[in-house]
Amino acid sequence: MLDHVSIAIGDLARAAPFYDAVMPLLDMPCVWREVAAIGYGSRDAAGYLTIRAGAAPAGPGCHWAFRAPDRAAVRAFHTAGLAAGGQDDGAPGLRPHYHADYYAAFLRDPAGNRIEAVCHRPEA
Repeated sequence: MLDHVSIAIGDLARAAPFYDAVMPLLDMPCVWREVAAIGYGSRDAAGYLTIRAGAAPAGPGCHWAFRAPDRAAVRAFHTAGLAAGGQDDGAPGLRPHYHADYYAAFLRDPAGNRIEAVCHRPEA
């Protein structure tokens, strides 16, 4: 498991509403905000994410997968991300080619990064 990740975003003001909408649904609330960066999660928890103003990656961007606590959170992530300016890159559903209980949804953030929410547990 990663300790922390930083994602470069060309237009932080445009991307902030997207991340503010989806990250709390994955148990990673906004914990600090500066002009050039926003932090989600907790340095004491299993993961920490920083969105930083900077050069956005060329081409299709990067792929970042975040664990969701359950399948409902995956669905909520997808709905909230679309409402906050994300683009659909894979509706919520099972991906049995990974394993029988792999349930995920994929979005493109405003910079083109592929953001995934995934739950590895069966439906509750």
